[in-house]
Amino acid sequence: MASVSLDLVKKLREMSGAGMMDCKNALEEADGDLEKAFTILREKGIAKASKRAGRATGQGVVEAYLHTTGEDYPPQVGVLIEVNCETDFVAKGTEFRKLAKELALQVAGFEPRWVSREDVPDEVLVEERTVYEAKAQQDGKPEQIIPKIVESQIENFLKQSCLLEQSYFREPSHTVEQLIAEYISKLQENITVRRFARFNIRES
Repeated sequence: MASVSLDLVKKLREMSGAGMMDCKNALEEADGDLEKAFTILREKGIAKASKRAGRATGQGVVEAYLHTTGEDYPPQVGVLIEVNCETDFVAKGTEFRKLAKELALQVAGFEPRWVSREDVPDEVLVEERTVYEAKAQQDGKPEQIIPKIVESQIENFLKQSCLLEQSYFREPSHTVEQLIAEYISKLQENITVRRFARFNIRES
């Protein structure tokens, strides 16, 4: 096991927000490789976050974002999002507010319709399936593979339409759900997105 310098430990702590001992252990496990150690911390953080799921989130913030295309042009896209946590101490903190702002930006840019797949109405899924089946039949796909094609398209639809399953815009290899999990690990509290609304004057 490689011994690691204090400077390296501090650098990883700045990158991840994790504790000194967690950073030291991750660097030792990664043989001093900073990027690999960061990945180890992220994976452990996501695992810890799942244990906090279900804890009551009675505090939080409503964050707003207005998108302008130029200084002399009024905003035409706006977002309101409610993000909840467990305590007012965390709700008032800059890290939590930073997460809420990132989520508002995600909603503005990637237009999710629901928070999670559990929120998607059954009738929407039935309608989507009907459209995909008709298209597959029209394209002359063999009957036996149409159900697989339809399920694959439904999965893609959910990943595009549900905020938690979207790729995080700053880091497309991670989902929004993984981003939130990292903040849960960092802030040591359960964090949930309760609801959001997106406004665009060009949409009816």
